[in-house]
Amino acid sequence: MSEQRLMVLDSASMYFRAFFGVPEVLAADGTPVNAVRGFMDFISRLVGDYRPTHLVCAWDNDWRPQWRVDLIPSYKAHRVVAAIPGPRPDIEEVPDPLEVQVPVILEVLDAFGICVVGADGYEADDVIGTLATGASMPVDVVTGDRDLFQLVDDKAGVRILYIAKGVGNHERVTDEVVVGKYSVLPAQYADYATMRGDASDGLPGVPGIGDKTAASLLLKFGDLRGIIAAATDPESAMSPGPRRRILDAADYLEVAPTVVAVARDIDLASYDATLPSAPRDPALVEALAERYNLDSPVKRLTAVLAG
Repeated sequence: MSEQRLMVLDSASMYFRAFFGVPEVLAADGTPVNAVRGFMDFISRLVGDYRPTHLVCAWDNDWRPQWRVDLIPSYKAHRVVAAIPGPRPDIEEVPDPLEVQVPVILEVLDAFGICVVGADGYEADDVIGTLATGASMPVDVVTGDRDLFQLVDDKAGVRILYIAKGVGNHERVTDEVVVGKYSVLPAQYADYATMRGDASDGLPGVPGIGDKTAASLLLKFGDLRGIIAAATDPESAMSPGPRRRILDAADYLEVAPTVVAVARDIDLASYDATLPSAPRDPALVEALAERYNLDSPVKRLTAVLAG
């Protein structure tokens, strides 16, 4: 029997990539399905290449949790659809031709019996962090999001399959890769990202602290707590420039680590992550394939699951 291995998919990262990377394809009723087809083919390729025994599609039940916004109001603010009246102002700006495909993706995953896990009040990143931290087997996390580099842990068998350059050209990110890219350990990556900031997430970072300075401070003082302690100690070896910048950013640094760090211990509903060897509901899969012009990707995924 092959070694058990869990693959966790950052679902939104993948279906956005499929939508923008796969040419437009329409179902008979005119529904666009390029993201559905691309997402299915991504799963087929990854399962075929890595042969996980368990697979979870991590889902964004809340792409912009209020508790993170309360700490840093600018968090993902630029992605919010402007001027939405009523009780739901925090709606992510998603292209209409993609938005109609997300429910179809969920229908297809359910028909195949592929596990989807989300948690109310949390992002997919938090689901991934919890699954990767609590797994009793090696874990491959598939994502295009560098924030998840904080989960890399060679000893625990957690690595990132980084798809920023495409699923077919992904990079296996291990401890060595993180150190080589950023000169910090994976365990330091969240603190590094906190100081550096990330415009794509609306995180301002510490003004004047770039990649190199953030890495050098972590090398010297270990973690953000050590850096702040050194900045407040006039006898420490921290130079005046970084000291002033760290002290000036005290309010930001008090809350940002909680926003940047993925949750690792959230309560998840019971789930079965076992990768099916055949579709759970073959008749429904066949009906979806006919309705949404998915015949080829359905055949590919069915064949890969059969091994």
